[in-house]
Amino acid sequence: MLLEHVQGKLDALAAQSLTRFLRCADSGTAPRQRVRGPDGVSRELLMFCSNDYLGLAAHPQLRQALIEGAQRWGGGSGASPLVSGHSAAHEAVAHTLAQWYAPHIPQARALGFCTGYMANLAVVTALGDAEAELFCESLNHASLIDGARLARAKVSRYPHADVAQLDAQLAASSAKIKLIVTDAVFSMDGEIAPLPQLLALAEQHDAWLIVDDAHGFGVLGQHGRGALEHFGLCSPRIILVGTLGKAAGLAGAFVVAHDTILEYLLQSARNYIFSTASPPALEHALLSALALIEGEAGQQGRAQLQARQAQLKAGMAALLARHRRLGWYLIDSDTPVQPLVVGGNAEVMQLAARLEQAGIRVPGIRPPTVAPGTARLRITLCAAHTEADVQQLLDELAAAAQEAAA
Repeated sequence: MLLEHVQGKLDALAAQSLTRFLRCADSGTAPRQRVRGPDGVSRELLMFCSNDYLGLAAHPQLRQALIEGAQRWGGGSGASPLVSGHSAAHEAVAHTLAQWYAPHIPQARALGFCTGYMANLAVVTALGDAEAELFCESLNHASLIDGARLARAKVSRYPHADVAQLDAQLAASSAKIKLIVTDAVFSMDGEIAPLPQLLALAEQHDAWLIVDDAHGFGVLGQHGRGALEHFGLCSPRIILVGTLGKAAGLAGAFVVAHDTILEYLLQSARNYIFSTASPPALEHALLSALALIEGEAGQQGRAQLQARQAQLKAGMAALLARHRRLGWYLIDSDTPVQPLVVGGNAEVMQLAARLEQAGIRVPGIRPPTVAPGTARLRITLCAAHTEADVQQLLDELAAAAQEAAA
């Protein structure tokens, strides 16, 4: 009975063009990567789908740091952090991140997690107790949504970037603890949240601001410290979550907040207490990644990203002006995430397949990840993309648009 039930659900997904396929990479993360598609054939593709924004995943300094870390620390951590898994390497990464964010969060302290998903679940469920109310942005990442579902707190959602509606919800709330929960950069839109206005509301209504800066860390700000540096924010009310598997080129995540908040998370966040700590060799390499982000490599990478973003936006503006009848549009984004909204599920998957046949991999994003009728190509840029790479993508999109308009 279960098999028939599940097969029926799979058939329903297929009928809506919502089936997902697992691909296998045969080479490391890079703008050009060998990938096995659904047909099992391995091909070299020009990739516009990685979150390796600064191109650090293949950086020789990180390769060497991983080797050195393994030579010193061996393999796994052996246990959860509170048992025996917290090494000097973990401590060094947390100390560095606390120093990074000290100008933005008074009495800052950092705590490491294995993934950003785990970090978001930990923060939202630990702080969102029965005395709290969560005020969640409607376009939040799935990990924040799931954290809110698991929390004991009352949950209120506000429309995307609707500061006025959030103000009204906060004013009407009688909760003892109020927690505003938002992405800093929305992963499927590339837009930056209005964090200064959200922080002002937190101050006005005695609330706290939980910010997931997964896609801003390393990319935004003069030194790559993300959305807080980008806006120049400073408040003890900020609770920041960041990931280390995107712009940092490795893996892991962290939470930075006031020391008292971090101590409470250490004592109560189940995702932290009951999970084996990340390998210390990885933490050793993360120290090199952080140094690259704030050093010359990071500065150059962010400048390259700005250039490629400007190139893509200018090229797409010209293309879309020629083909207005298609109804495609590029979401206005000042980050490496540049989504091209196509509309229908079948249409976006056909466009993605056409690009892949031409040697370019751009994933089609469909509901429930995005709203119905807004299926899109999620184009992501990285510092390692060349001007020629972006032009190749523009040329193929122009050819596809011409075919679709014919």
